[in-house]
Amino acid sequence: MIRRAMALGAAALALAGCDAMMGTGEEAPALDIPEVEAGDISQATMVDITRELSSDEFEGRMPGTKGEELTVALLTERFEAAGLQPGNGDSWVQEVPLIEITGKNFAPLTITNGETDLVYDFGPEWVGVTYQEEARTQLANSEMVFVGYGINAPERGWNDYEGVDVTGKTVVILVNDPDYETEGLEGTFNGRAMTFYGRWTYKYEEAARQGAAAAIIVHDTEPASYGWNVVESSWSGPQAYAARGDNPPPLTKMNGWVQKDVAREILAAAGQDLDELSAAAKTEDFQAVELGMTASTSFENDFRTFSSQNVIGVLPGSEAPDEYIIHTAHWDHLGRCTPAPDGDDICNGAVDNATGTAALVALAEAHVKAGAPRRSLVFLAVTAEESGLLGAYYYASNPVFPLDRTVGGINMDAFLVAGPSQDVTVVGPGKSQLDDFLNAALEADGRTPTPNPNPEAGYYYRSDHFAFAKEGVPMLYVDGGEDLVEGGREAGAALAAEYRADRYHGPKDEFDENWDWSGVMQDLQLFYRIGRMMAMSTSWPNWNDGDEFRAIRDESCASAETGC
Repeated sequence: MIRRAMALGAAALALAGCDAMMGTGEEAPALDIPEVEAGDISQATMVDITRELSSDEFEGRMPGTKGEELTVALLTERFEAAGLQPGNGDSWVQEVPLIEITGKNFAPLTITNGETDLVYDFGPEWVGVTYQEEARTQLANSEMVFVGYGINAPERGWNDYEGVDVTGKTVVILVNDPDYETEGLEGTFNGRAMTFYGRWTYKYEEAARQGAAAAIIVHDTEPASYGWNVVESSWSGPQAYAARGDNPPPLTKMNGWVQKDVAREILAAAGQDLDELSAAAKTEDFQAVELGMTASTSFENDFRTFSSQNVIGVLPGSEAPDEYIIHTAHWDHLGRCTPAPDGDDICNGAVDNATGTAALVALAEAHVKAGAPRRSLVFLAVTAEESGLLGAYYYASNPVFPLDRTVGGINMDAFLVAGPSQDVTVVGPGKSQLDDFLNAALEADGRTPTPNPNPEAGYYYRSDHFAFAKEGVPMLYVDGGEDLVEGGREAGAALAAEYRADRYHGPKDEFDENWDWSGVMQDLQLFYRIGRMMAMSTSWPNWNDGDEFRAIRDESCASAETGC
């Protein structure tokens, strides 16, 4: 093994300029980044596991169903066969307590000003769910308030709720954050790159903290980065939530979405213009607008309390077994969902995320073949990502391996199966020193990094690595390349657009025997190198100065007796 110290600051800064700020710009000490040989990664493993996980027999892998039983059994069998050890003591699983709420018998969403009644059907025009454990949800004549982007960020001098009391009212909220239409990456909310304030999870949480009875987000395809079909599929079936315990956070009665044209019609009836209000909401002096309208709807709820499971395997390290490199991928998908025109109602989730789950096994096999590295390698298949990263959040709150002993990690979520590419897409570049490991691996593989082409989509906050990042653990999120060897960037963009429009979170995300796996195997080789480099290193990479997660990691490291 040849070991070299590498300072790849220039490459990391180049990425940072594309999608995020480095902070102070001071050069960090050189990291210990060893050279590693290419891994022996099985394409047959990728094909076989992806095919099986996305078969109709697995029924879309909804947590708490037969699909989960089959998935956990398959992963346990394949992790053991690969040569891993159980990751949770003597067990391969970590129990994740969940509550499933299924709405039914939805009344229309009725909006009125006392003279005009607007009535909207559930599904094609609006969707809504409750987070409260009540047999019946009823929103009755709830006053409506337009609150712009629904953001309260004191550190950025921004509060869309200032001067208005929304207690018991229904707030109408724009998707994304105020900077999303800017060309660059500078602004109160990081320019075109979405912040956490742009995510629907934050908007609902803040509305509840403000005392709102309901929160309705206005869907718009561009700033949401997905169409209404995704909203309808994701929000019209069973919804799972982590058990909240005895002191739950504030909860609204209902959270939902409306089509943009529906919102436009509602605001027009209130004597307002959606475009004018949207423009005003982008300014610091925006003030919430009482609409003089009320919202009403009702629906019934069935409940099911159950435990889902994270599946964990570990390859113990040879010299520092109590230092961990984590690989994450979510095994779950949507189960049965809105049918396609041909009647198919199983969201098989072949790309999302049978591919990433299969990659955990394929990488585990390759690392075992290469022999135990210096540090331990953890392979974590998490549950309930599609319900809001629940399995990842549960692990991060109840870690099997201490987070202050977890050096960093790599998340794998949906390999869009295509041919080889000249590059890889880096989501959230410039955030941590893990970029140095990434750039070293790219150099070894002869590829280049491309910053996320859709920073407004906020992808860094939309997959399982985010649960670990919020706790301070540096995490990489890298997608397949945009610059395909055959067809270049135009072909790569077309393939990604077709997947988002026709297959993502729908019944047609199915396995195809004719897929070209060469690009996926190229990406797996990169992930193998990164994981192996981190596992053979003696360095503890951190978030860059100025990053939102740096203080959390520094506090964790300072309080630990033996950790980072």
